[in-house]
Amino acid sequence: MPKMKSHSGAAKRFRVTATGKVRRYKANKSHILTKKSPKRKRGLGRPTTLQPGDAKRMKRLILAQGS
Repeated sequence: MPKMKSHSGAAKRFRVTATGKVRRYKANKSHILTKKSPKRKRGLGRPTTLQPGDAKRMKRLILAQGS
């Protein structure tokens, strides 16, 4: 059986940390920034981690393991 390929779209958007958590960047930071407060824009710029249930699905896509 051939190797499983990782999901290209997911691989570009998510990274697995050394402790096994899945890191992502937040949406809504690209345009219409004038109405957003500086505090909100700073928060949107920082990465966050996925919830455990979502992280399990993303790891399967990123690491190309069989389901």
